Amino acid sequence: MNKKIINTEKAPAPIGPYNQAISANGFLFISGQVAIVAESGEMKMENITAETKQVMDNLNSILTEAGLTFQNVVKTTIFLKDMSLFTEVNSAYGAYFTDAYPARETVAVKGLPRDVNVEISMIACY
Repeated sequence: MNKKIINTEKAPAPIGPYNQAISANGFLFISGQVAIVAESGEMKMENITAETKQVMDNLNSILTEAGLTFQNVVKTTIFLKDMSLFTEVNSAYGAYFTDAYPARETVAVKGLPRDVNVEISMIACY
């Protein structure tokens, strides 16, 4: 198996024993991202739209580091602290894709790291 670690300073450093992403066998597996601003370490949580956009920008930085774009994304998972946020998160998330949307599930969870409202992970292919 050909496995390569992908990390960029343009996305937040991992807050645990994992990497931002792993490239293996033609796929890129991106760890769940939250709304941490890489440059400052601050959380961007003034509202759910801004929070979601920061998450997507973090994901974009990792995709870019791997030489990919949102067009390469084939699967996402969205974790929400409260399913009532679904419509706003869906709208902000959807703006990053064209009509070639990836497969996806959205699940409500009891809690997320740093008490965020949304976390998103992705799988992309080369």
